[in-house]
Amino acid sequence: MSKTEIPESFPSDPDEVFNLAVDGMGGDGAPEVVVAGLALAAERHRNIKVLLIGDEARLLPLLAKYPKAASICTVWHTDVSVSMDMKPTSALRMRQSSMRLAMDAVASGRAQGVVSAGNSGAMLALAKIVVKTLPGISRPAMAAISPTIKGDVVMLDLGANVACDWRNLVEFAVMGEAFAKSVLGLPAPTIGLLNIGAEELKGDEKLRVAAETLRESPLAAQFHGFVEGHDITAGTTDVVVTDGFTGNVALKTGEGVLKMATTLLRRVFQRGIISRLGYLLVRPGLERMKEWLDPRRYNGAVFVGLNGVVVKSHGGTDAEGFAAAVDVAMDMVTHGFNESIRERLSHMGALLMRPQTEEECEPALPVT
Repeated sequence: MSKTEIPESFPSDPDEVFNLAVDGMGGDGAPEVVVAGLALAAERHRNIKVLLIGDEARLLPLLAKYPKAASICTVWHTDVSVSMDMKPTSALRMRQSSMRLAMDAVASGRAQGVVSAGNSGAMLALAKIVVKTLPGISRPAMAAISPTIKGDVVMLDLGANVACDWRNLVEFAVMGEAFAKSVLGLPAPTIGLLNIGAEELKGDEKLRVAAETLRESPLAAQFHGFVEGHDITAGTTDVVVTDGFTGNVALKTGEGVLKMATTLLRRVFQRGIISRLGYLLVRPGLERMKEWLDPRRYNGAVFVGLNGVVVKSHGGTDAEGFAAAVDVAMDMVTHGFNESIRERLSHMGALLMRPQTEEECEPALPVT
């Protein structure tokens, strides 16, 4: 990890390393949602150490209110924060913002990961400039977990890159496999390339070259081949790899379908007395389904491929959702996520040196 200088105001022993640097001022409900979420995280993770960055005047009263959060946090004061509508270029110029200082802590080696519910575009820009990408990774990707009928699936890229060449897709597969191991606990997660059909001749050249490369790689035994849109929710593979444009459209489509189904169910059970009685009969099952599909369980998109763990919580989440994002970050830190990526890439060097046949990825701001 490249080291950067940490400001003299850093509030801790120079040899102390924190598990996470948390942006205390990022998100719609900050800072209370952040501190309340850390209180929940303190119950789940023994010996967790958090560098909480933000305005002391607002954070200290909340830490007094949530003593469990106070027990794991060291506060680094700054009264500068990145607003949710700020342009990434403006955020890059704010060197004392809570989000920037969190990135600095990781880049300097003082923290192992970052969690923020703040501005997505600013967070990606700062992560790329300050934390920087891992050696051997051309571009970071956004990954997240979604529910399927068999369990959970890791999907990437979800918006960090508009279009990708075959090499980027292979790198995403490596990162997605490491993510599924770290967060889902799968010993050998299966991988699928999202395509317009499962047949080998379907799709464009970049997909076919990526598939050929994966079949020749150390991931060959885990590579399922091409998968289609319906395979995502079917749980056909544990990891689904695609470019950021397609991935973001698929993600938003899935969210829209879920909202539509919820609305239609509500209408059906409100039609009359018989429908209401029917709801009472099926309510236990619906409550279990609601818990299974609760978006807070899947809060915590991850920018993978960086020199540190960087987790983006949804800006409008509550304390439970923010704690879930902390869970994801801690899983990645504890299980050596980046070390797993480095090991895989070290065995794939020659395969990734094939001549380029497509244009490089074009960066895009992630959509949340």
